[in-house]
Formats: sequence, structure tokens, C-alpha cells
Amino acid sequence: MIETIKIKVIPVYARNNVNFNQRIGRTLHRPLVPQGAKQRARQRRLARAKLAVEPDDHARFEQGRQFPPEHRGRFFVRQIERERMRGRHRQGMNGARIRAMQGKHSATDANTDAEARGGMDFAALARDIKIWGRELGFAEIGISGADVSAATPRLLRWLELGRHGEMDYMAKHAALRAEPRALVPDTLSVVSVRLPYWPEAADGERVLASPELGYVSRYALGRDYHKTIRNRLQKLADRIRAAVDAAALTDAFAYRVFSDSAPVMEVEFARQSGIAWRGKHTLSLTRSGSWHFLGDIYTTLPLPPDEAISEHCGECTRCIDVCPTAAIVAPYEVDARRCISYLTIELHGAIPEAFRPLIGNRIYGCDDCQLHCPWNRFAQVGDPDFAVRNGLDRAALSELFAWSADEFDARLAGSPIRRIGHERWLRNIAVALGNQLRIATDHGPNSAPSSPPVSGGAADSAADSIRAALRSRRDHPSALVREHVEWALAQGADRPRRIEPRA
Repeated sequence: MIETIKIKVIPVYARNNVNFNQRIGRTLHRPLVPQGAKQRARQRRLARAKLAVEPDDHARFEQGRQFPPEHRGRFFVRQIERERMRGRHRQGMNGARIRAMQGKHSATDANTDAEARGGMDFAALARDIKIWGRELGFAEIGISGADVSAATPRLLRWLELGRHGEMDYMAKHAALRAEPRALVPDTLSVVSVRLPYWPEAADGERVLASPELGYVSRYALGRDYHKTIRNRLQKLADRIRAAVDAAALTDAFAYRVFSDSAPVMEVEFARQSGIAWRGKHTLSLTRSGSWHFLGDIYTTLPLPPDEAISEHCGECTRCIDVCPTAAIVAPYEVDARRCISYLTIELHGAIPEAFRPLIGNRIYGCDDCQLHCPWNRFAQVGDPDFAVRNGLDRAALSELFAWSADEFDARLAGSPIRRIGHERWLRNIAVALGNQLRIATDHGPNSAPSSPPVSGGAADSAADSIRAALRSRRDHPSALVREHVEWALAQGADRPRRIEPRA
């Protein structure tokens, strides 16, 4: 029989008052913010108990939201500084243990423990980690420290300007993102990995130029990357655990794996570890392009860091120039509220009308800034796990719009697209159908510039087909869907038919 213990407390009580016997106490104390019971129990060899500490940051976040927008940034600065002080305090308390692990204690020191006696070669372990990572399919593995203070001012400014839109979790967990030790106490090193995903798919620019097709961001054409990367990172952590156990340093090793699943500055750690730099579109970039995922392991081991990488964008501004909604407001600055990826994935409500014509046929995400990046000319096909599913690289809008809720769930099982739900899926496709209808009836200034003009009977037939698809959802139970359907139908209303001159 396995006993499950769940504890939900205010963060300060989790840090100061959760303290049982040594083995259980460490298990509860270290995760603090959802590391997860399974991972923690696995590390601590707790075969008969599942333990979870779930600090409730909601009150602190709501406190921050009570400030006027122009003052919220200062509130989050204070939160970050508090978390940093906690991290430094914990690190100071554990300084003796860290020095022992690094072999800096005298052999006669009375405090020398099993960790020091293990005499582990952490440089050799770092080399082994990179070998094991490549065996698991990661293209690159790098190691950095746990200091992200160089990137924090940019994050705070972005939040203060409200450029995160409705992504409240970005502000809610800003302090944790800026101070890794507040997320996983005693973190000394971060292992960063890069996994390419570029799929063998229909040419993205051709799909964008075909208004009858739906464009899905390349990263979402295959399997959900969260599970793939998390599972491989866990296997990598297991290899590290075995090496640490062999050196009798079991109690010195704590860790947590991340795959875009917690407040972690993945791109900053990738830069510091030398595996990628930040492009002007704010995505991570390498000489092999940007079609890759990042993952991280926070660990309490003092691994030697790699050399940081410099950026290689030069004077190029193609990503900025081609953005359909001008969301890249300056080099290295994105206003998420204008970004099509945000509008079609993160935004829960209605898409602002001003952006609907600019979305074109993009129904889940947007890749324009990547499609035009010169470095992506060198991209190679990525991991097989991300191969195209359900023909989503060239699917007709009308077919996708006809999916029922059950079909949506069944066809997109294991896909990142499923997270937006059937309602927002229909919302996005309705916008794309409205843009297709405008092209079919008018070929006006907001239509795709490379789309061929539609005329005569072909135009009427195409427009009628689009209208029929939209009218099939006119009585949908969701007001959100109905609103976007009506807008889409209006795109083909009272527009003069294009008349071609007679030969």
C-alpha cells in the first residue's frame, strides 16, 4: 500500500516550518515549488510514500496585480530580490557541503563527510553527461551556473510594459524565473540540452501562399515535445544519479528536469552554456538554425560551466521585417499581444479584429520569423518523434473546421495543439476561412500577395463552399466561435465580383 501525502501551504511556511526527520524533511523541504512528488520520491528512494509540497503563490501574485501597471514592475523587483536573498542564505548555509564536494576541505577537517571522501571528479562527470546526452538523441549539451541576473532587467521591463498580455503566469512566477535557487534550493549548475525538430513537411511558404490550407507551426506538427524531452532528461538524470551513487554522494545530489514546464530562463541558460544564442526574434538560435527545443536540469552538483556563446545575427533584420503583425518591436523585443503565436495559442478570448486579416491562414502559431532566418538554411531534419501527424502540414481549412470535438481530441491526442481545445481551434480556423473568403470574393489589399486571383464561376464556387462551411458553425454553442464565424462571413458580404476582361 502506498500512502499519498499532499501539503499545500504558503511559501514562507513551506520554507521554514516543513521539517520532519532528516530523510523525509529533505524530501519535503527541497522541492518547495512543484517539483512533483514522483520525481522527489524517486530521488530520495521513498518507495512507500508520495510527497508533494505545493506553495500557494496566488495570494502574492494577486497582491502584485493590485498595483497600477506602471508600478507592478517594482513589486516584482522586490519579490525577485527577496528570492535572491533566500537563495544566497541557503547557499551560505550549505557552503561547507559545497566546498567538501569540490575537494577544498582539509582531510583533517572535523566536518569532512561522505561527500568529501567520495572524491568525485566533477569535470569527468560533466564530460560523461555530454556523452550520455548525445546517446539519448540530444544534439548539444552544455553546462552553466545558476545566475540569470544579466537577463533579469529585460524580463522586468517586458512585464512592466505589459507585453506578456494575458500570460499572467509570466508575472506570477517572475521571481522564480529570475532566481533558480528559489525554484530548486541549493541549485549550483544547470545542464541545458538542445533537440532539433525540423520535420519533413510541406514547404511552409507555399502553404502560407495557399489560402485554402491551414498553416500549423512546424513545432506542433508532430508529437508533444514536453513528454519527449522530459522523458529523455529523466533518463539523463538517472545516469547522473548512478554515477553519484557510485561515488557515495547520494545525499548531495538533488535535481529537477524542465521542458518548458516551469518558470525557467531556457534561452539564457542555453546562451551561458554555449549551445545557442538569443536571436533578434528572441528565440534561441544556432548555426544550424532555430528549429529546436530546449530542456534543462537544475542540479545541486558543482559541475564546471562551459563557455558562453556570442550572438551571430550581425546587421540582419529579416525576422523583424517579415513579422506579419510587427510584433518584434525592436531587436530582441517582442510584444506578445501582437504576436500571432500568442493570438492563436495563448489568448483565450476574442482575437482583436485589427489582427484578424493579418493572421491569414495561420491557425496555430506562426513561423514567419524563422522561415526567413538565413541560419535556417542549414537546418536538418530533426528527431523522428516530431514527424508530421494527421497531414497537418497541408490540411484544407474546410476539413479541419468540420472536426467535431471528439474528432479533435482523438486526432490530436499526444499533440501540443490539443491544449487550446476545440473551441479556440474553431475560432482560429474561422478567422482563416474569413480571410480565404475575402480573397475568393475580392482579392483585396489584405489578401495573400502571392495568391492567384480568383474569377468567374470558380470564384463563386469557392466562395459558396467557404460560406457553407462557416454557416455550419453559425449556431455553435460557444459565443466565441459564433462571433468569429459572423466576422468571417462578413468578409465576403457585399463585395463586387472581380470581372476579368474578355479576350
